[in-house]
Amino acid sequence: MTSVVSGGRYPRGMALNTSAQTPLPVGEVSRLIGGWIDRLGAVWVEGQITQLSRRPGAGVVFLTLRDPSHDISISVTCYRQVFDAVADVVSEGARVVVHAKPEWYAPRGQLSLRATEIRPVGIGELLARLEQLKKSLAAEGLFAPERKKALPFLPQLIGLVCGRASAAERDVLENARHRWPAVRFEVRNVAVQGVHAVPQVVQAVKELDELGEVDVIIVARGGGSVEDLLPFSDEQLVRAVAECRTPVVSAIGHEPDNPLLDHVADLRASTPTDAAKKVVPDVGEEYERVRLLRDRARRCVEALVEREERGLAHALARPSIEDPHRMIDERADHVASLTDRSRRTLRHLLDRADSELTHTHARVVALSPAATLKRGYAVLQKEDGHAVRDPAEVTAQETLRARVSEGEFSVRVDA
Repeated sequence: MTSVVSGGRYPRGMALNTSAQTPLPVGEVSRLIGGWIDRLGAVWVEGQITQLSRRPGAGVVFLTLRDPSHDISISVTCYRQVFDAVADVVSEGARVVVHAKPEWYAPRGQLSLRATEIRPVGIGELLARLEQLKKSLAAEGLFAPERKKALPFLPQLIGLVCGRASAAERDVLENARHRWPAVRFEVRNVAVQGVHAVPQVVQAVKELDELGEVDVIIVARGGGSVEDLLPFSDEQLVRAVAECRTPVVSAIGHEPDNPLLDHVADLRASTPTDAAKKVVPDVGEEYERVRLLRDRARRCVEALVEREERGLAHALARPSIEDPHRMIDERADHVASLTDRSRRTLRHLLDRADSELTHTHARVVALSPAATLKRGYAVLQKEDGHAVRDPAEVTAQETLRARVSEGEFSVRVDA
């Protein structure tokens, strides 16, 4: 058996002579195949993702691409950053186009593709563009929660943008009027799909926003395919809603649908019916809520009055409140006793002070110079008032004053 192999240590186009007696080792064959595959350039491959492995923390993502028409699969590997670029719109079952280079893993004899770029196909490509636009608008802050405006509790006039004679219009109007019959609507019928949808919806939203009496605007449309709902992901419409002064409610499609209008609107409703329920309060529910609050307030007041009545009855039952003069009467005798005791004590103190004063007065009188003078004595004083105690203190012819019991007179010293 002979074969022609190019690459490795064998010359290009050289025929290898092999036989049952001179076979090539498996490793050599794998190496030769790898050398041939390494010379292949990168190729664009289309297929469906049937297996997807993204391990947390791993830098490589593993895919399996399958050709449904021929039931053939091939393994694909790529760096994580390559897959993260389309991770939001690509999952198992999606069709993609991959730019990859064939690789041969010699130890296992396995062929795989090393991808450097992944592009969604069909609806996936559309979703990828929408995702890119979503990230761009979010970066500008158009979807920020602090931009959201609160809806009024009971809007008097509601602006409605919807298709003419559509189920969405009927659902909003009927459910809103069933909940609150007095509610009024300003309806703008527009195209909700096709080339004219975006300009008509934008114009309707701007007209309603300029009407000062419109309290809230609802943009409603029934369900449909992703392509049908594309107008409600248009950048022009998103920016127009972001500039509205009036709160805007998005009610596009059904629960799984999520156009960009849902992110910029002040409130997202899963369906047009849900929008009517969120914008208009139910009159029956409000009456019931008022009744419950009124009953609760009555119970609170009754409980407060009963509690205060019990407290007042308890206070009136106390002896000090029932007979307030009894405490005064009980204390009157004690006060009288203290009064008498204080009077006796004061009288005793005054008597003793009077006795001491009399005794002191007697002593003062007894020791007073006047008493001595009354007994016939006299006091001689010099002109400066000093009393004369020694004859040596006076001189001849000096005039002195003599004080006696009944007065004073002058005397002269002879010798």
